[in-house]
Amino acid sequence: MKKFIHIDMDCFYAAVEMRDNPEYRDVPIAVGGQSKRGVLSTANYLARQYGVHSAMPNGQALALCPHLKIVSGRMSVYKQVSDQIREIFERYTDKIEPLSLDEAFLDVSESTLFHGSATLIANDIRRAIEEETGLTASAGIAPVKFLAKIASDENKPNGYFLITPEEVKPFALKLNLKKIPGVGKVTLQKLHDFGLYTGADVVDCPLQTLHDNFGQFADVIRRRAQGIDERELSLERVRKSVGVEHTFENDLTSFGQCAEKIADLYDELKKRLERTELAHRVNKLGIKIKFSDFTATTVDQHGSDLDMAVFRALMEKGFNRGQGKRVRLLGLNLGIATQTVTTQLALPFE
Repeated sequence: MKKFIHIDMDCFYAAVEMRDNPEYRDVPIAVGGQSKRGVLSTANYLARQYGVHSAMPNGQALALCPHLKIVSGRMSVYKQVSDQIREIFERYTDKIEPLSLDEAFLDVSESTLFHGSATLIANDIRRAIEEETGLTASAGIAPVKFLAKIASDENKPNGYFLITPEEVKPFALKLNLKKIPGVGKVTLQKLHDFGLYTGADVVDCPLQTLHDNFGQFADVIRRRAQGIDERELSLERVRKSVGVEHTFENDLTSFGQCAEKIADLYDELKKRLERTELAHRVNKLGIKIKFSDFTATTVDQHGSDLDMAVFRALMEKGFNRGQGKRVRLLGLNLGIATQTVTTQLALPFE
């Protein structure tokens, strides 16, 4: 039986700011750009009590919490703390799958620390993080990968949650389907249209009905609804894209204005690509446009070289989809071809 731990730092960026600036500790704060048109990266728990959350526009956050303190992010500091946390993880296992700067999966199935207790290992990791960084983390422990991630959110902040092997299926059957990996807003609404809200609902639904309406995803969601997930950790992260985007202080109202802005984005994208040394593996060029009503569109095409003319043509196509809407955000991105394809061996759940 596998033993997975998912460690998730508590409001990481905001927590670092509160640690380094004592005056922020008892006030609602968020990390993001200083412009009202910026978007928040995260918010502390005091701010969340007002409904403020990550990916929320600054203006909306300030409307919910007028005394919200929005501070500029310090990515170099967050990266330094993340590296410190990663070093702590490596004391316990070399099987680590980082998901972002502030969360990671750990496989401690073969660890002999604490007599092999994944719960004791998780809590010792949390202790070490707090003692050495001054920050708190939450942990989820489970024999199934995706359930460990869900479990880490059960007792936030600064808590842990254990799902034992015997509890896996009962827990999954009660699970809200929106928590299952791969279930986005569209799929969730479609599941609701069929009266499916929990794992148990999916299990009780005729398999043929699921196949007819959800295709190959029917088998995946049915297995997840029973707590079955044979995936191992992905120990090597493969970069699939390079991109750059910008939210504008004032909406762009014409194609000409957009064309001018993508010239600057193009230069920044070229610099980022050079730093990655992946230019020889570019296989797609794309654009992203977010309009003033927060609807968005993307357009892409196959290609192996940066080409301003291609980006301009793609952007014109995307801009026309807006039918006159003002443009709030523009982004350029490159698809990166994978160099090799590896196949993971699936281990049976039992």
